[in-house]
Amino acid sequence: MHVRDLTQFLAELSENNNRAWFVMNKPRYDILRAEFLELVIHLIAEISRFDPAVAACNPKKALFRINRDMRFSHDKNPYKTTFSAAITASGLKRPSQGGGPMYYFHVNADGMLRIAAGEYIPPADRLRAIRQQIVADSSGFGKLIKNKKLLDSYDGLELGDQLVRPPKGFDGETPHLDYVRLKSFIVRREQPINKMLGDAMQAQLIASFKDAYPLVTWLRQINPSV
Repeated sequence: MHVRDLTQFLAELSENNNRAWFVMNKPRYDILRAEFLELVIHLIAEISRFDPAVAACNPKKALFRINRDMRFSHDKNPYKTTFSAAITASGLKRPSQGGGPMYYFHVNADGMLRIAAGEYIPPADRLRAIRQQIVADSSGFGKLIKNKKLLDSYDGLELGDQLVRPPKGFDGETPHLDYVRLKSFIVRREQPINKMLGDAMQAQLIASFKDAYPLVTWLRQINPSV
């Protein structure tokens, strides 16, 4: 993956977010997209070494489209300024589809690499099941949030997006209440990629996803189908 070419393209796209510019630069996009797909193919193979459940993930479907859905958005820019992918055991990458826990990453126009894993804003029934499992498996969840690799790599589960009060069916005495109030169950990190030449970005992704594996497996066992 030519990281410098990718970040340069995204930076230019952020300044020229219109169809005319994109059409003129489509050959650049096609080359970068093909390289990104090759990276995802390799990541699936490497992740499968420690998480065999993702081996059947379709790499083409793991990639997010660069076109934005502008139907319900005030932002009318037609293109995203990220290259992104989500690798899942189900092959589904959107929470509304019931995709389950995922390994996610993107590169943005500011030259930042975001690496994340877990479930971001799962649908209501799935969210309720996760919250119930936190209580039912209080001991196991307690070990998960103290996992050394999760803490060292990501500083643990993100606690930012929480309900103010306990959700319906839970109270102030509920174990791990701060986590029960969460709307998402993810770990996330960001870092600049300007010095990640050669296979450095690929190696960082594999190592970070491996560190997130305990969270993915804990979430996945709530519903074996995902």
